[in-house]
Amino acid sequence: MNHGLAFPDEIPTESALLEVLSEPSKSLIEQIGSISGPLVVVGAGGKMGPTLCVLAKRAAELAGHSLSVMALSRFSNEKERSWLESRGVQTRRFDALAESSGDPIPDASHVVYLVGLKFGTGDQPELTWATNTLAPARVAQRYRGVPMVALSTGNVYPMSEVDSQGSTESDPLTPLGEYANAAVARERIFEYVSNQNQSPMALLRLNYALDLRYGILVDLAQSLIKEQAIDLSMSAVNCLWQRDANERILRSLALVEYPIAVYNLTSPEAYPIESLAMELGERLGVAPRFVGSPARNALLSDASKLTRRLGRPETPIESVIRWTADWMGRGGRTLGRPTKFQVRDGVF
Repeated sequence: MNHGLAFPDEIPTESALLEVLSEPSKSLIEQIGSISGPLVVVGAGGKMGPTLCVLAKRAAELAGHSLSVMALSRFSNEKERSWLESRGVQTRRFDALAESSGDPIPDASHVVYLVGLKFGTGDQPELTWATNTLAPARVAQRYRGVPMVALSTGNVYPMSEVDSQGSTESDPLTPLGEYANAAVARERIFEYVSNQNQSPMALLRLNYALDLRYGILVDLAQSLIKEQAIDLSMSAVNCLWQRDANERILRSLALVEYPIAVYNLTSPEAYPIESLAMELGERLGVAPRFVGSPARNALLSDASKLTRRLGRPETPIESVIRWTADWMGRGGRTLGRPTKFQVRDGVF
């Protein structure tokens, strides 16, 4: 059977979108058999978690592997929980900040950690710090010794020169703002637990995942449709399709190490904001209006280390631009969660 990924002309419905986002590649299908299970995904109720869980389950089924996938989340959205269970993913309510979450935390052969808090930091910095420090400490201690991939963020870096390749994994972590520094603290906690218990781990610093319901392209399309000016001060970004991001998270379970491994998870190239807006505008029939002068630096990451290990992300940015323009032009549903990629002072 051919398991090449599909790149349709359009994605007409949310059901079709979820299908595309959870379609496994040949590489993932070939690799998934190395995970004995259970595979526990902590924080599975966020933007990326549901399709990551189903992606793993579908890959295992296509590989003929009876992998148990367990999704842990507070599950404020019962529809989301039902969607997961209907696709063979087990679910369990879990609040990483609660002293007791009711049901015991299940055993695991491998763990993916997705918990994090970014937006609202300006109003509730204490919640951001608690979510990004207490929660990882509790989970990392519970699963000490278990191979774990933990999602981090490219915001842990300071700005880098636009004409450079971006920040590398060995660069100093000296970012601006409470959120970014709380994210650095999250990484240090994982490093501490890994060192104390010789736990194999990998940290993946992501910027930015793209879905048709959120992401930088959605933000730009909304500005175009509303005839709002687009700020060019953050002149370039890295981003990749959410399916590719989730695949690389799952495939990174084979890259865990002790001492802890660190990888930048993003596109190998940086995309100029002006070019993305122009391409979207052409498809939407709207001429972009720009404000601000491009700064000499931006939040950029060099993804060459992970690219050497896993190859290039498979989905062309041109396909994602086409899908986004069509989706937004038809009034497709969005999550109402802007990326705030334009922020340069670290205040989210």
